[in-house]
Amino acid sequence: MNFGLYVITDEIISGGRSHAAIAREAVRGGADVIQLRDKSRSCAGLVAIGREMAAITRKAGALFIVNDRLDVALACGADGVHLGQGDMRPGTARQLSPPGFIIGVSIGTVGEAVDAETDGADYLALSPTFSTASKDNAGPGHGLDRLREIRRHVSLPVVAIGGINRQNALEVIAAGADGIAVISAVVAAPDIAAAARDLKRIIRESRREALR
Repeated sequence: MNFGLYVITDEIISGGRSHAAIAREAVRGGADVIQLRDKSRSCAGLVAIGREMAAITRKAGALFIVNDRLDVALACGADGVHLGQGDMRPGTARQLSPPGFIIGVSIGTVGEAVDAETDGADYLALSPTFSTASKDNAGPGHGLDRLREIRRHVSLPVVAIGGINRQNALEVIAAGADGIAVISAVVAAPDIAAAARDLKRIIRESRREALR
């Protein structure tokens, strides 16, 4: 699983573009993972959107993840679900999902990271890494020292989310993140594909630097 560039959709800040349109442009720019995040739609509405997005990501060879809703993720044929600390436990989600289904968990402490790994998560997301206005009630950023600490204590892939953009993406990868998850840095850009392509270039450069 490659979590390099992980784009989370948001129609509110997208300038009128739909979830599917965001996904289409983001994978055109090289996004490795697309997450459908929408707190306002009905279950039926999310499933319909999810099926369209699943077709887009499948054709592009990218992963498709649904935020929070395991039922929606299973119904629309998503590759996985992303769970928060107040959502279903990853072990329970694992019991209800088919083999190979991806389960991600948002974490903020080493303890939460270790617990999620023990309970069967496939990847972790440090949220928020920096302070951000893209997610309501996200709280203050945990910072790169927390990211480094978590990286030392778990073997799962760790994605950093929250306040990440082209100015700080390099240092986030250098601090140990296996990928960067972004909302506004790509979704709010006038050219979504170009913004995604630019971040992918930064990720590649950071990884090359780490190998030297």
